[in-house]
This record gives sequence, C-alpha cells and structure tokens, in this order.
Amino acid sequence: AQQRLWFLEQLEPGNMAYHIPFAVRLRGDLDARALARSLQEIVRRHEALRTTFRKGSEGRPIQVVHPHHPFQVPLADLRALPPVVRAAEALRQARLGIARPFSLTRGPLFRVELLRVEDEQHALLLSMHHIVSDGWSLEVLVRELAALYTAFAAGLPSPLPELPLQYADFARWQRQWLGGAPLDGQLAYWRRQLEGVPLVFELPADRPRPAVQTYDGGTVMVHLPAPLAERMQSLARAHRVTLFM
Repeated sequence: AQQRLWFLEQLEPGNMAYHIPFAVRLRGDLDARALARSLQEIVRRHEALRTTFRKGSEGRPIQVVHPHHPFQVPLADLRALPPVVRAAEALRQARLGIARPFSLTRGPLFRVELLRVEDEQHALLLSMHHIVSDGWSLEVLVRELAALYTAFAAGLPSPLPELPLQYADFARWQRQWLGGAPLDGQLAYWRRQLEGVPLVFELPADRPRPAVQTYDGGTVMVHLPAPLAERMQSLARAHRVTLFM
C-alpha cells in the first residue's frame, strides 16, 4: 500500500488528493501542555508518524524511521478578532494547513496545529499523508489521544502499553507472504478476470471530463430502511466481506 502511494507521488508530486485532514473541536478548560505531551507520546509510540521514504537502489521506496524528538504544537490565538469573524478565520487557517504539500523524503508526514477561538473553545487541526495513515488510524489516534490526555492532565503516567509491532513489521511480513506461489496465483487470477478488457474504458458522464483532474468530490448521505440494512449485513456476513466491499 505504501509503495503504491509513493509511486503516485512520483507521478504527481504535491498532489493533495492523499492528504488526510482531521479537526477536533475542544470545549472546556484545556490543558495545552497535557495535549502537546499526548500528541508527542502518540508520535513516539507509532513509528509510521515519524517515517519518511527515499528511493532505494532498485527504484523502490525504502522506509526511514527517524528517532523521536520533542516538538512544539503551534498555537494560533484568534481571541483578538471580532467574534463574528473567528469561525471564518479558523476555517481559513484549517484550509491553508490542508493545502500545504507534504514531502515524502523530508517529512514530517504528520502535522498538528491548535487554534484558540475562545477562552474555553479550541480547534485541534491534524493533517497526515495517506502513506502513513488511513481511516482506521484516525480511530486509533483519537482513542489514544483521549486516554493519554486524561492521564497526563491528572498528573498520571501513560496508561497505554508499549506496541509489540509497528507498521514496518506488517509491511515486511506482507512482502514475505506475497511472493512466490501466492503472488503467482493472485496475478494469474486477475489476468484471467481482465482478459479482453479494453485498455480505455469510457463511461458515459453528465459533463465532459476536465483537462486537468481536480479531485474535487462531495458526500451524499443516504438513509436505508432498517430491514434493508439488516439484509445487507446478513449478505456481507454470508460472504465474509464488509459492507464497503
């Protein structure tokens, strides 16, 4: 998965399509030191968040895991602005952070910023490259951030156990497994499935394709009746797949 994203970055450097932005609104009396310490502990725990990528001798990317060093969490105080413009300014700064390109070679591939909107209202802005994170990772990050902040704000040590494995361990296992006969079988299957498929597959669309791909997208919310949702869940379980699949 990381090699695929690295390859796409070589084709189109600085493409924002693989940025993962995430914002959390924090209400109440915030302990900024405990928050910064929690984020630093997360980066220390997870090597992927301090990993960069360089090209190896065979043209393949190589993970470079950097030692953990304490870092500052930038704080932008918006309280001096009129209340009516604070939300707009917070949104503007969030968009600027998302638009900043990542360098897979130099890093970091994990960025964080804290906005103080009011005395007891903050916005925590996180941005990561997809090569070191995904949707599941966000759930882990939020869960660990909540546990660490609760402990550090109370003057307690981290409640989280050390991780026995890192993502590089999984990548190495996957490389070893997906070789030889398993790889040959996978390739043979897809060659059979794709035999005779046209190289260019033009789908009808309601508007012409732009000259330059924008990656602009939207979200459409669809509510399914409960009986239909239950049948879909049963179908997925019967085939041992997820609803996404």
